[in-house]
Amino acid sequence: MKPIPFNPEKDLAPLPFEDGHVELANELKRLGLPWTPHVGCFVWDGDGTIEAGSPFPERIYFILSLPRFLGIFGTIEAMREKLVWLPTWHQARLLCRRFSIEDKEIADIWASGRTMNPGDELLAIYQKLAEALRHPRT
Repeated sequence: MKPIPFNPEKDLAPLPFEDGHVELANELKRLGLPWTPHVGCFVWDGDGTIEAGSPFPERIYFILSLPRFLGIFGTIEAMREKLVWLPTWHQARLLCRRFSIEDKEIADIWASGRTMNPGDELLAIYQKLAEALRHPRT
């Protein structure tokens, strides 16, 4: 069966991963965000190591089968090195708790009064995580 690629003109994206999300996720990686590749993670393959086409835009993949990814990269460490983790909203909120970012700070994202486009909240959470990595809270 021939795969049917994602069509951004008619398909609704399952998650709001766009260039800004990838850039901030890459910054989170550079800042040392801890991550162990596992099933249920979205990742960006910036180097194009994965030969199979992505079902999502911009070389974004979902780890559904860890053995399949290990077959491509060889080791978990190689996956961690070559891929950029794109935390989902839920994963990002769990990270906020880990880094002592309070719920009120997240609520303030919506309280700003500005119109939010799909994906803006996740971008703002990524920014808060980057800030917490740059300036760890005690």
